[in-house]
Amino acid sequence: MPSKNYYYGLGRRKTATARARLFTGGEGKITINKQPATEYLSNSDALEHELRKPLATLEKPTDYDVTLVVSGGGLNGQVDAAKLAISKALATLDETNRGTLKKAGLLKRDSREKERKKYGLKRARKAEQYTKR
Repeated sequence: MPSKNYYYGLGRRKTATARARLFTGGEGKITINKQPATEYLSNSDALEHELRKPLATLEKPTDYDVTLVVSGGGLNGQVDAAKLAISKALATLDETNRGTLKKAGLLKRDSREKERKKYGLKRARKAEQYTKR
């Protein structure tokens, strides 16, 4: 792979963070933390399909090689963060891609995070059942 000819994107979801490097002139390989995507995602076709959505939306699934460094969260959060990172890298690659990715909803960060547990409650909002007598 060429050392300088890449486009960078950063994505976050819940507590997961993904950094994507998009190399032009590739074969469509996706590497996550130095492992092939199928191996890292433990052969989950649904997660891999979700990961390739930005490339499939632009109808260029095999034009680029993607290297991802992900950390934090679980597999689903990491895939969502990676999807956003790839989309941002594609948007910086060519500004005409931006509109297509935006219409597909791939450039939005899902800001929902787990609410913290409150003192005196069982969870964030669940309290003891009220007894009248």
